[in-house]
Amino acid sequence: MTAHEIDYEIFGEEMQYVEIELDPQEVVVAEAGSFMMMENGIQMQTIFGDGSQQQSGFMGKILSAGKRMLTGESLFMTAYQNQNVMKAKVSFASPYPGKIVPLDLRRHNGKFICQKDAFLCAAKGVSVGIEFSKKLGRGLFGGEGFIMQKLEGDGMAFVHAGGTLAKKELGAGEVLKVDTGCIVGFEQTVDYDIEFIGGIKNSIFGGEGLFFATLRGPGTVYVQSLPFSRLADRIIASAPRSGGSNREEGSILGGLGNLLDGDNRF
Repeated sequence: MTAHEIDYEIFGEEMQYVEIELDPQEVVVAEAGSFMMMENGIQMQTIFGDGSQQQSGFMGKILSAGKRMLTGESLFMTAYQNQNVMKAKVSFASPYPGKIVPLDLRRHNGKFICQKDAFLCAAKGVSVGIEFSKKLGRGLFGGEGFIMQKLEGDGMAFVHAGGTLAKKELGAGEVLKVDTGCIVGFEQTVDYDIEFIGGIKNSIFGGEGLFFATLRGPGTVYVQSLPFSRLADRIIASAPRSGGSNREEGSILGGLGNLLDGDNRF
């Protein structure tokens, strides 16, 4: 497998986007909804799966697309090909505040495992597949279920992390314990399992769930400070109720507190 060699530049701080420069006839594939802008001469084409099985016949395309269904993604992706005689650029944006992580799969031994909704875009030739968990506990309590995404190939891929990104280089046997939702991805050499927090008070009143992930090196691990599920939960919890009331931002003054802090919505 030989992926297209693409050049890129990442812009922004909290709401980033990646600008990819394509040589003539080069292609980048991306998730639906991540497109931001492109220069004239680049053609969009909807494809089954990730495009890595386009030469394997109809059944190969169906299998590639079916794998994406198992991870909760669309059957289709979008390919952007530069049909100019000169270089052209196309950009893809982050879906929510955080960081875009560029991954050169050649430096990760051709494979990187990530959470289901982390993938943003990649050079054509990179395979976006599924990684099944072989451990019952990890599948039931790992936050991502039995299935995660795996990126395979020898090209560039880009994933998105929420909030602030932490990159950890684990030595052989070194263990990192992480909230299950905060994992962005890790190298295939990292062993991933689930551990019970323990203690009645921790389990009932800790507010952190019953399990956390244990990542055992060697290998590289990426951790995010703001999983999208955590962000969504806070937004939903703070949204106005059916009668138009809200949580008053924790103020004991209620509506009077809104008048004092400038929240004067009707």
